[in-house]
Amino acid sequence: MSDGERTAPATETFVAHRNLLFTIAYEMLGSAADAEDVLQETWLQWAAVDLGTVRDQRAFLVKITSRQAIRRLRTLGRRRESYVGPWLPEPLLTTPDVAEDVELADNLSMAMLLVLETLAPTERAVFVLREVFGIAYDEIAHTVAKSPAAVRQIAHRARAHVAARRPRGAVTAVEARQALGAFQRAVETGDLQSLLDILSPDVVFLGDGGGVKQATLRPIVGADRVLRVVSGGTGWMGGPASAEPAHVNGWPALVIRLDGEIDGVVAVRIDNGLVTGLYYVRNPHKLEHLHRETALDR
Repeated sequence: MSDGERTAPATETFVAHRNLLFTIAYEMLGSAADAEDVLQETWLQWAAVDLGTVRDQRAFLVKITSRQAIRRLRTLGRRRESYVGPWLPEPLLTTPDVAEDVELADNLSMAMLLVLETLAPTERAVFVLREVFGIAYDEIAHTVAKSPAAVRQIAHRARAHVAARRPRGAVTAVEARQALGAFQRAVETGDLQSLLDILSPDVVFLGDGGGVKQATLRPIVGADRVLRVVSGGTGWMGGPASAEPAHVNGWPALVIRLDGEIDGVVAVRIDNGLVTGLYYVRNPHKLEHLHRETALDR
């Protein structure tokens, strides 16, 4: 059998599950670029596997991807310690079906990905595989090299950790659009009052320029201070800006343009009807996936 004949079934299976594998890697890493690298590593391992020895090909691919993501997550943790300014996840322009899967969209939101950043690598892997993708404890145990009992304990601990930090109260896409509409008016017309009306007094603004573009180097806390940032009082935005609605990570967001070019994306966190988090990703290395929709799956 030639190499081409041997790899054809492997390629077909990999392609069939690619969106799922990418979603798992992205959920674990918060970076599309790193998720793509993980998929490349997964493919190289998968292409060398004797498929005749694999009982469940989907589970096998999930295991390879998860292990590669855990390794990369540990490396990224060290790299992010030296990141310039706040680190925010890489935003994805997503297809409409992602928004229709409310649970998936909730777990992909900028706010939720930031919560997952507070978990240790193994905890994050267990939480994502179990809570987001419904993988059985036995399969997760094999993936993370722990006993099923240990995995259950890790999952319990991770759920409690996330529950204490995730947005409080159910948030609808309508609420998110209204909040972003107020932000859009503030950016384009200077109408700050409509934005002030929905800002929590302790709202936090995070701007991610990655040391490449000007942004806030530390979190901005408080409605008045955030309004000064949005209105350009700190000079970090600069120039005439326009905003266009988009679905990012399954949720309403705004793509900000300066002089017609994408400058960044704004996402919000809402708790009990008020905006408690405003996230602006400006790092150009994180904006490549705003030019085309990304298909995600679970």
